[in-house]
Amino acid sequence: MEAQQAQGLLETQPLHETDEEVVTDIDFTSMISEEEREELKIELAKLEDEISTLRQVLAAKEKHLAEIKQKLGINLMNELKQNFSKSWHDMQTTSAYKKTHETLSHAGQKATAAISNVGTAIGKKFGDMRNSPTFKSFEEKVETTVTSLKTKVGGTSHSGGSFEEVLSSTAHASAQGSITGTPLPENEEELQC
Repeated sequence: MEAQQAQGLLETQPLHETDEEVVTDIDFTSMISEEEREELKIELAKLEDEISTLRQVLAAKEKHLAEIKQKLGINLMNELKQNFSKSWHDMQTTSAYKKTHETLSHAGQKATAAISNVGTAIGKKFGDMRNSPTFKSFEEKVETTVTSLKTKVGGTSHSGGSFEEVLSSTAHASAQGSITGTPLPENEEELQC
């Protein structure tokens, strides 16, 4: 029976919220003597005074700091720039940044080389295509069409001219029409004047 009484006195379960509220509701002022209470009140007043004094000193130092910065021409924007520059410099000196920079630089060089190779391949394909029978046939059809248009408009015929000559003469005629203010015909009805 003594074991049950001892166990009843020593609870093994943790405190619950309701138990904590009971503890905070206890009046500790009755547990300390009047002399201790007076000492604590004096210490409390001293601490509050010290905190107030420290706040005043801090405010004065912050004001002095602002005045010095103003005299030196340091404003918030300059400070931010300086902090950013310092942070950027610090970041650039890290090994992670250096490794990343090297990797991206290498990747950029590889991409540039790849794009250059693609450009060369496309140029070669266009060169091959220009010499193909299909392109020659297209070139002849364009040349014939341009020649017949020139004849209808009243221009001279360049029989046997190359594709470049035909394009050049068409561009020249277009430029002359723009200079003189004479619009070039845009459809078949205007061509037949």
